[in-house]
Amino acid sequence: MAKIQKTVKSTTSSTAKKAGQPPGTLIYTGKKTTEKVIVTIYNYTSDTFEEQEITQLNDLSKFKNNTSNTWINISGLHETALIEKIGTCFNLDAMLLEDVLNTNHRPKVDFFEDHLFFTLKMIGIHTNQKDIDYEQVSFVLGDSWLLTFQERNGDIYNNIRERLKNKVGKLRDLGVEYLFYRLTDTTVDYYFYVSDFLSEEIQEMENKVLHNFDSKLLEEIQLLKKEVNKLKRIIIPVKEAISLLEKDSESFLKKQTKKFFKDVYEHVVHLNDAIDLQRDNISSVMESYQFGVNNKTNNVMQLLTIISTIFIPLTFIAGVYGMNFENMPELSWKYSYFVIWGLMLLIFIVMLIYFKRKKWL
Repeated sequence: MAKIQKTVKSTTSSTAKKAGQPPGTLIYTGKKTTEKVIVTIYNYTSDTFEEQEITQLNDLSKFKNNTSNTWINISGLHETALIEKIGTCFNLDAMLLEDVLNTNHRPKVDFFEDHLFFTLKMIGIHTNQKDIDYEQVSFVLGDSWLLTFQERNGDIYNNIRERLKNKVGKLRDLGVEYLFYRLTDTTVDYYFYVSDFLSEEIQEMENKVLHNFDSKLLEEIQLLKKEVNKLKRIIIPVKEAISLLEKDSESFLKKQTKKFFKDVYEHVVHLNDAIDLQRDNISSVMESYQFGVNNKTNNVMQLLTIISTIFIPLTFIAGVYGMNFENMPELSWKYSYFVIWGLMLLIFIVMLIYFKRKKWL
């Protein structure tokens, strides 16, 4: 069984860094890292494709009004000065950049004069097949360009890159808005992978609670419940955001592309229902665990009660003949000791047989 690891959080929330700061202040709220921020350009038309990694941000401005389609991927958000320069190149509002750097931001969609902003969680299964990775990803869609901001290097979009490079499907022909749809759809698809992973974990837990009732199992159930609830908290605002993209994005998405987002919305609705079922299942697992613990406690109490019941008459006999009275004829009999032992053994055996027939043992 793949074990979901317990995450230890700092006692001070990362969002506390923003406390008291004026709106538009660029503060990165994610984990500190020394990794290099990588800016990669994918410039393409129906017939051409060019991929390059740039170090001079001044080169970015030429892609804003380019006749070709351009996908600019930024891996790493911890260098706020660099993010600010990118924002300047594309005339991005400071409030938008503030949302990009807030890695705990609720999924949302914002519409600006010449671009669209969408942020959500990108999640997937860790390479150790035990943990769930969470990463904030943000999209800024312009006329012929698309910016993607990620917390760190490495993502779930390699298949899309290969399709762009090798001209597979419609990616090169339908422009950056279709690329935006494909990236969003891929992100939502990975929600299903995580949901299936959690379903398998719940199913294994259901089998495990039938035989194991230790405190370690209770901790695993609580961690699993926490992950399901976390996914639910992610899905609800994603559902609202995708609905906005489907209905209120006429200035940025063509009618055909909006139909694609309707399909994404239906996927999110289905996923939301699946997560509700998982929450019910994990509650059932918890109830089964509590029932098993209570049943085990009752069995122990029943056994102790039977033992006490058996020893009550034996204790009575021992107490009677343990009294120091002089006129007790049985004490002077030759075989009285063996008779008392025989009587006590007989009572013990009869009571055992009785409890067995009653199926109390």
